[in-house]
Amino acid sequence: MTTFPIAPELSTRKPVLISVGTRPEIIKMAPVYSELRRRGIPVVWVHTGQHREMAESLYAFFDIEPEHEVVLERRNGSLAHLNALLLEGLSDIFEKVRPGAVLVHGDTTSTLGSAQAAFYLDIPIGHVEAGLRTFNAREPFPEEKNRELTARLARWHFAPTAGAAANLGAEGLSGDGVHMVGNTAVDAAVAGTARLAELLDNGTLALPEPLQRLRPHLGRCRLITVTAHRRENWGPGIRNIARAVARLLAQHDDLAVVWPVHGNPAVSEVVHAELGALAGTLGGRLCLCPPLDYPALLWCLQHSLLAMTDSGGIQEEGAALSCPVLVLRSTTERPELVEAGAGMILGTDEDHIVATVGRMLSGGEALDRMRSAVNPFGDGRTARRIADVLARDLGA
Repeated sequence: MTTFPIAPELSTRKPVLISVGTRPEIIKMAPVYSELRRRGIPVVWVHTGQHREMAESLYAFFDIEPEHEVVLERRNGSLAHLNALLLEGLSDIFEKVRPGAVLVHGDTTSTLGSAQAAFYLDIPIGHVEAGLRTFNAREPFPEEKNRELTARLARWHFAPTAGAAANLGAEGLSGDGVHMVGNTAVDAAVAGTARLAELLDNGTLALPEPLQRLRPHLGRCRLITVTAHRRENWGPGIRNIARAVARLLAQHDDLAVVWPVHGNPAVSEVVHAELGALAGTLGGRLCLCPPLDYPALLWCLQHSLLAMTDSGGIQEEGAALSCPVLVLRSTTERPELVEAGAGMILGTDEDHIVATVGRMLSGGEALDRMRSAVNPFGDGRTARRIADVLARDLGA
């Protein structure tokens, strides 16, 4: 096992630096940021810019003001180009800040770039949501290898489940570097729903206009939330999902669907080609809208009979909010969802989607069992456990 000793000069004078840039990372690291601040541990937030257009509302919701940002001047869409920009920009920031530790999350290009930059500067790395594996290098791509490579660089491995910790152990990463802490997505969902209710009640937050139009239908319709964006689903996968949604809406006149459509043309053009014309003929039962901010998505999951998604984060958020999740992929790095009975792997075959969801909509106990399953991803105290480890090891 490779370990990176903590330098003796580390102290509370050196901040913990959180380096994230995508929407799910911001959501899942917000509880850690809040907990570190609550304890008086200096913390610096770096926004890596991957989801720049989605970040502002999230930062406002979670009361976070990033001290630094990498401005990504991308000339093409290649992963190599993105990684190079991140590595160079983050290295400059880390050299200026000289933190006592860098925290990264999950499996994005920002995750790997941040870990590389910290490693080159001999700064210890904490990997939150460590140990997830599908054991398929191309599904999800490039996330599976991103998290494997980040694991080789990290000093602290904050695993969300016993299964994730076991994966790390099988790779030779065990001992005092691996900590089974739960998933911060649960912390965020629990705190987020409470804050959402407060803001809606006092009138300081309104749901986006597409959801306002959908609300009147929920008295007589059952709602399904759909999201799909994974690279491996581009093309036939997204098309099959869209066609399955069209058939389900035709077969069940008490069904409503909200689909926040990812902005990537590989997704949006296919979804709108298949469903755009239909949306205007269903009396508001199909809502194709731009990507929703986090509180709006929480509202959708709270009010949904089930969710269909290829997202990793929604698998966790659905479980936290007792919303059954049907995974639109052939594998999941979160098998605990299925093992706990809170979800199932559905894939992207059109006929299989229609048949499976149709059976669930027609009654029976399957949905009730999934809704009452015990959440396998934690108890909402993950951030406290992470902060405990960092405070102990950094002398904070």
